Amino acid sequence: MPSIKEILNTMEYGPAPESQKEAQAWLEQHGRTFGLFIDNAWTDAGALFASTNPADASKLADLTQATGDDVDRAVAAARRAQPGWQALGGHGRAKVLYAIARLLQKHARLFAVLETLDNGKTIRETRDVDLPLAARHFYYHAGWAQLQAEEFADYRAVGVVGQIVPWNFPLLMLSWKIAPALAAGNTVVFKPAEFTSLTAMLFAEICVQAGVPAGVVNIVTGDGAVGEAIVNHAGIDKLAFTGSTEVGRQIRIATAGSGKKLSLELGGKSPFIVFEDADLDAAVEGLVDSIWFNQGQVCCAGSRLLVQESVEAKFLAKLRARMDKLTLGAPLEKSIDVGALVDPIQQQRITELVESARAEGCTVYQPACDIPVDGAWFPPTLITGASTSAAVAQAEIFGPVLVAMSFRTPPEAVQLANNTVYGLAACVWTENISLALDVAPQIKAGVVWINTANQFDAACGFGGYRESGFGREGGREGMYEYLTALSEDARPAAPVLAAPAKIKAPAPIAAGGAFAIDRTAKMYIGGKQTRPDGAYSRAVHGADGAFIAEVGEGSRKDIRNAVEAAHKAGGWSKATAHNRAQVLYYIAENLAARGEEFAARIAAMTGASSASAEKEVQASIERLFYYAAYADKYDGLAHQPPMHGVTVALNEPVGVIGIVCPNEAPLLGLISLVAPAIAMGNRAVVVPSEAHPLSATDLYQVFDTSDLPGGVVNIVTGSADELARTLATHSDIDAVWRHDGSAAGCAEVERLSAASLKRTWVGGAKGRDWYSTAQAGGRAVLAHASQVKNVWIPYGV
Repeated sequence: MPSIKEILNTMEYGPAPESQKEAQAWLEQHGRTFGLFIDNAWTDAGALFASTNPADASKLADLTQATGDDVDRAVAAARRAQPGWQALGGHGRAKVLYAIARLLQKHARLFAVLETLDNGKTIRETRDVDLPLAARHFYYHAGWAQLQAEEFADYRAVGVVGQIVPWNFPLLMLSWKIAPALAAGNTVVFKPAEFTSLTAMLFAEICVQAGVPAGVVNIVTGDGAVGEAIVNHAGIDKLAFTGSTEVGRQIRIATAGSGKKLSLELGGKSPFIVFEDADLDAAVEGLVDSIWFNQGQVCCAGSRLLVQESVEAKFLAKLRARMDKLTLGAPLEKSIDVGALVDPIQQQRITELVESARAEGCTVYQPACDIPVDGAWFPPTLITGASTSAAVAQAEIFGPVLVAMSFRTPPEAVQLANNTVYGLAACVWTENISLALDVAPQIKAGVVWINTANQFDAACGFGGYRESGFGREGGREGMYEYLTALSEDARPAAPVLAAPAKIKAPAPIAAGGAFAIDRTAKMYIGGKQTRPDGAYSRAVHGADGAFIAEVGEGSRKDIRNAVEAAHKAGGWSKATAHNRAQVLYYIAENLAARGEEFAARIAAMTGASSASAEKEVQASIERLFYYAAYADKYDGLAHQPPMHGVTVALNEPVGVIGIVCPNEAPLLGLISLVAPAIAMGNRAVVVPSEAHPLSATDLYQVFDTSDLPGGVVNIVTGSADELARTLATHSDIDAVWRHDGSAAGCAEVERLSAASLKRTWVGGAKGRDWYSTAQAGGRAVLAHASQVKNVWIPYGV
């Protein structure tokens, strides 16, 4: 008689398909044809394109290809509705968001089945992950709407928001974007992915049921031309995009100089790091969830396995055995692990990448499984033997393909993890909590999961570093993406600049004293005064046109040297916040000791009265104290999401920031930008006021006597346009700030930064009251000087 174990081993699951009757009936109710949803009404269907089931290639419905005129109507409807929606107040908006959440729950199975039919992902994922999270986002943001007047008292809604999402999480991405936008008082023009628009159509219906006022949510369908129309529309105040890095780069270029607020959640090549002391069986299960969840069509998928050499063979053997048990097939079957790819085009791209790895001599492992004849399918795949520079190790495959390699030590693991242009997410598996918490901050990624994978919650921000984009979705930081500080509305229409005086020739040096006075201020790079590489200088004249001194004419080589020095000063980012605060206090103390000298210099350069110049020096000292005080008080947060664990949101430095300073208030403007940058642990390459640079060059000795490590602040004088251009195109600079009032220069910085997708903060043609802490201080400035990393730490499991 066989044992129970033998019987269990021979048992097979019978078919357990989820019924699609209700979803098909809903499609029939609409005649399987959809117009656009604008101003709470459906338009007549226009030019149509098909939405198909990727599992069997059958047509589900026809959707309307929106035109430019359709986008115009949607934006106009959103513009009309926005004042009333904002005036409804936090409680009024909260009630509507709450109603949407309840309706999502009420119709959860219909949404889940429709999503599976349209996308190809398994019903287990849509039912157990996508729908609960979508409802959670509306519940969570209903709370922010209720608390907005108290928690975001100094902010207002941005206005009309254009939102574009991909096809991998159609409804969930909709929820991530629409919920915070509505909570903040914005109205929305939303474009779902061309392949997967059906759940957005169903969502439009529940918006009406939930009492969303006409024009607040508008949904336009179609291909990339529709997204392009939204991106380029002058009536859009903010754009939120999730998708490929290449398209994100094009959006950054298209919006440069427009003043539109922008958040981008882009691609990833996330590392999944397994240390030798990890629970290997648990790590295998985590890896399955990380890379084969949603067929690997996940921007944060753990597509790069980094396993410690001592356990590599053992771990890979366990992994292959687990792969052999994965089931692939009809997504509506409740026991299926891997569903269909979204489209044959995606299937072809994945196939080509895998075959390129095979041609390069890599080992490709795929479990034996039956591949359905119809539809778009690809089996779970493990690639070993790839070099770190191989296409499969660097490119975002966006499919069920895992590339594995080994490491020996934790530093090597970090180095390999960061060997990518992306920086979206990472997983760290180890039973040593000290090791985990040491490694997590070193990984350049916006989200790090410790001993877990693919955890998401509305309370915890999600977003990336580097070419994975900028901005966050979820949490408090996600709300800020849809708000504008009231202080921005109070900014002067233009910078206040004195009319240039007629230049006077330098006075001749007295006979016999040709070398008595050196009136050429050097640059400051790596803690040392240096001459310009090009050996050119430019004259600095006072308000009366009189020659004062010369400064070096900075060049690309000088910027390169300054960036190298800034990277060598990486220890500043690891210094304690208390230590950074002390140095800022020292700078303030030493500036105060030389206050009269700095005031005289400001008066000579700008023509300001002695009283005004002294006021600027005192304001600069106070601003240093201000950011010294904030250095150890701009803390992160500890979130308690609905899991057994805690999520720690760390405020990390951005890295190396290029700063182009204003011409007005040449000392205070520089201090107001440099102080928050270094208070947060960044290093800076500073281009001082082009017209009045001597306040910056006079700071060298102040820095030298204030314990500021060499390379933390580097000063390169010269042309703001030329040097800003070099900063924006430099691949080792993480962000560029420009506040000199040049509209064209600011637009150029935004456009050129798209090459590496570095963050930017520009002032445009508007001025700024540098004496006002509302306009030149506060958390809004510190947010530009930091980036949030969410570290998920489970416990009790």
